[in-house]
Amino acid sequence: MDTAIRDIEFLARSAHRVAVLETLAESPRDRRDLCAATDASNPTVGRIIRDFEDRGWIVRDDGRYELTLLGEFVTERFAELWSGMSTARTLRDVWQWLPHEMDGFTVDLFEDAEVAAPGPEYPYRPIKRVTQLLESTDAIRGFGTTLYKSGNLEVFCQRVIDGMNTEYIYSPQILRAIVAWNPSLTAEALARENCTILLHDALPDDDRCGLNIMDDRIGICGHDRESAQLEAVIDTPAAEARAWADEIYEKQRREARPFDPEEFFQADPGHDRQLGVEPR
Repeated sequence: MDTAIRDIEFLARSAHRVAVLETLAESPRDRRDLCAATDASNPTVGRIIRDFEDRGWIVRDDGRYELTLLGEFVTERFAELWSGMSTARTLRDVWQWLPHEMDGFTVDLFEDAEVAAPGPEYPYRPIKRVTQLLESTDAIRGFGTTLYKSGNLEVFCQRVIDGMNTEYIYSPQILRAIVAWNPSLTAEALARENCTILLHDALPDDDRCGLNIMDDRIGICGHDRESAQLEAVIDTPAAEARAWADEIYEKQRREARPFDPEEFFQADPGHDRQLGVEPR
């Protein structure tokens, strides 16, 4: 183990060493090409070549250097480690908002994810990201508390009114709060033929996140358990993530029931407060 860690450290401590491996993984190169491709000096490349030859990772053939089978193995595995640690670094600050309880969730589904979280200079980054996603899709399916803040709801309702094909699954509690936020606008949007609303009493991870499936991306929106404040948006174009999201959504859809407008739009506007949900 100590020897393996030393080899990992040997690579990780030098961007030039990693660059040489990545360059040779593309094609054999001579020493001058390696200097140009890696932006390393000739003496630096010379030292790297000697170190790699000593480890059996490269060989010289007709004036050019190429990876051995062992070198290819090391390059592939180190790239996997690098990618995995990069993903972990990207997701660690928003880990609590990811759908741990949803069947089939794995971290590698979000390897290529874009993360929007509040920053000290711009706390509205998640809300802006949701707006960008809504404005860039012609169809959306989803469930949970992904669309709850008034800034996003205004955009969501207008996109529905403009023709965005929409199918959404809400818990009754959250839908009551949304209707109470703006009864006339939500009534107009939810009455559109291109909008289907379903109800579900036990959505997975509903107290902290929800799922959106759009034209080109799927997204997770994480909310604070107590305030329902939008805390993070994690979205990705990965095909594997979309396949997982489709399966999760269809399961919730099969368990959902139809939405009855009269139940919500004739209810006492203060009813959502009795349930402990404040309109946003």
